[in-house]
Amino acid sequence: MKTINCFIPFLSENQVKATVEGLKACSLVKNIYLLAGPEAEGCMEGCEKIEIKGLNSSDTMKKIAAKADADFVLLYTKHNTLEFGYFAIERMVNIACDSAAGMVYADHYAVSGDKRQNAPVIDYQQGSLRDDFNFGSVMMFEAGAFKNAVAKITKEYEFAGLYDVRLKLSREAELVHINEYLYSDVELDTRKSGEKIFDYVDPKNRGVQIEMEEACTDHLKAVGAYLEPNFKKIEFSAGNFEYEASVIIPVRNRIRTIRDAIKSVLSQKTDFKYNLIIIDNHSTDGTTEAIDEFKDDERLIHIIPARQDLGIGGCWNEGVHHPKCGKFAVQLDSDDVYKDENTLATMVRAFYEQNCAMVVGTYMMTDFNMNMIAPGIIDHKEWTPENGRNNALRINGLGAPRAFYTPVLREVKVPNTSYGEDYALGLNFSRQYQIGRVYDVVYLCRRWDDNSDASLDVVKMNGHNLYKDRIRTWELQARIAFNKKK
Repeated sequence: MKTINCFIPFLSENQVKATVEGLKACSLVKNIYLLAGPEAEGCMEGCEKIEIKGLNSSDTMKKIAAKADADFVLLYTKHNTLEFGYFAIERMVNIACDSAAGMVYADHYAVSGDKRQNAPVIDYQQGSLRDDFNFGSVMMFEAGAFKNAVAKITKEYEFAGLYDVRLKLSREAELVHINEYLYSDVELDTRKSGEKIFDYVDPKNRGVQIEMEEACTDHLKAVGAYLEPNFKKIEFSAGNFEYEASVIIPVRNRIRTIRDAIKSVLSQKTDFKYNLIIIDNHSTDGTTEAIDEFKDDERLIHIIPARQDLGIGGCWNEGVHHPKCGKFAVQLDSDDVYKDENTLATMVRAFYEQNCAMVVGTYMMTDFNMNMIAPGIIDHKEWTPENGRNNALRINGLGAPRAFYTPVLREVKVPNTSYGEDYALGLNFSRQYQIGRVYDVVYLCRRWDDNSDASLDVVKMNGHNLYKDRIRTWELQARIAFNKKK
């Protein structure tokens, strides 16, 4: 019979009592260890307390490995009450044995008051490099695999210890998703999904980000996907462009915001010729007519595609391949605006100053009326000229606005999706070219109820994350192959 050592966060006896009782009811559980931070009080009968400074630190991983004398290590990462389903622990052990997994994790229920909601998670793959990948709150490791990964720790992390161990383990064994609902815990974070997706860029998390980047970079070096800071130079002489820049706006049914977006473009002050290309994807709410209000301005090109199967990426392809598209194609979402009349000139200037094929700006989160809201200014300072393209495989977005050197964009082409298409471009471009950065706020990102990602259900969020992980997998494979050809 297989045995398990369980490790659970500990604050007080009342906090862990129900969890401990549930674990003791399983005959496979050998020992229960309480991971106690400085704020913990007391202990629990029948358990051993382990003093830790932080749940995710390298030191904690080492302390867990030192106590791991059973077949499996079960790590719970929340302070809530954990309740396993009927024979669920046995099920996890059986699948771990059958699949020879290094780690298993499962779908579960999130319980809040009287409500029990499904909380499915997604499959882990080669490109699942996000440090915030959602495994749920229960991870069961094969003890030997866990201890081998811990033995390979070479850097002491305060925040990235668990992430570092997970990456090391993934190089040697499978991380297996059990798509069965095996346990329940209480979800304390009641924010909408659209509010949570910006957590990773919250400035207060900068120290965490630095550690996570270091751990991910080491992993990329280990698997052969790390790219040295050597970039292909650009002469900016390809093509014969009538316009220096084009602002591209794909839009469908944004009657409340499209006029603001158009005005912010047409008010730009530049010493070069530019235009605005709007790809109106068969709007039905009056957006088409609103665009036509500006038809007397010769800078505006209004395209209604013949195709009916275009996502945002497909609309971008329509605009970029238009004969009037400028040398640089600059993004503006239909519900956002540029900060002032200098945004376009600032973005174009960055191409020449930094010799890059793509430029990413800095944006400020605002409400519908363009008043700043949390987390405020998003500058993506984790993107450094030396290591940005490697760190891009860890984070879930690259910032806004985004601008592209049109000849390269026409060659690469935009995925015909309505989510993640810009991220895919950033990864692809950065494989060979430098990505330029503008750290002044040049863009206002408006959050309101009709945003495409304002409040997504878990199934849609999982679909988005699965797609971005797949993009990362393809890019990781491409970079490994790229390095082998050198």
